[in-house]
Amino acid sequence: MFTLNPRVACFSSEIIESCRDVCPSTIGHMTDFGFLKTLRPQIEQCQFIGNAVTVRIPHMDSSAVHKVFDIVQEGDVVCIDMSGDYDRACWGEMVSYMARAKKIAGAVIDGCVTDIKALREIGVPIYARKVSPLTTRILGIEGAINVPISIDGVTIHPGNLIIADGDGILVADEVTLQEYRQRALNAQHAEIDVKKRIDAGETLAAISGAAKFFE
Repeated sequence: MFTLNPRVACFSSEIIESCRDVCPSTIGHMTDFGFLKTLRPQIEQCQFIGNAVTVRIPHMDSSAVHKVFDIVQEGDVVCIDMSGDYDRACWGEMVSYMARAKKIAGAVIDGCVTDIKALREIGVPIYARKVSPLTTRILGIEGAINVPISIDGVTIHPGNLIIADGDGILVADEVTLQEYRQRALNAQHAEIDVKKRIDAGETLAAISGAAKFFE
């Protein structure tokens, strides 16, 4: 059975731009929820943000991965659930070439990639588990596009905001952004003053309050 649901864009370009400087690791000081912790960047510059377009495939059949590019729009993030298959690659040179042509922001793959040299030359930012020579195929078994998927115990709904940088990936909905976006930006701005205080001779333990536990 194949499912193709409409693209969902929960976040406007204005909201996305307002979150572009938010670091997942800053929000990681505030909550443990919403982080994809086992995936790794597959190219050197791996920072992106955008609405999630989700794909679920049954390990061997990547028909839905090819089809998703018929509906993605510029700036989207393709998120792929491979149903627990961590040995096969559903993303290689031709998929990345198509992704670049569609100008997606990046890809999040709960599985492997292949053709790593070509992927790095093409330059589409990709998070995945690892590289593998074993690949999926176009078999026509089943697949689903724009359905809820699960990666690392985090449910990703179509249209969720995906924020990724070199430290990791945050999956956010409107409630998460309302709670943490401004707090994160404020904290990042405050780090400038902390660095100045360290340069002036203060210790990090004194600034953070850790010193009091040793008194």
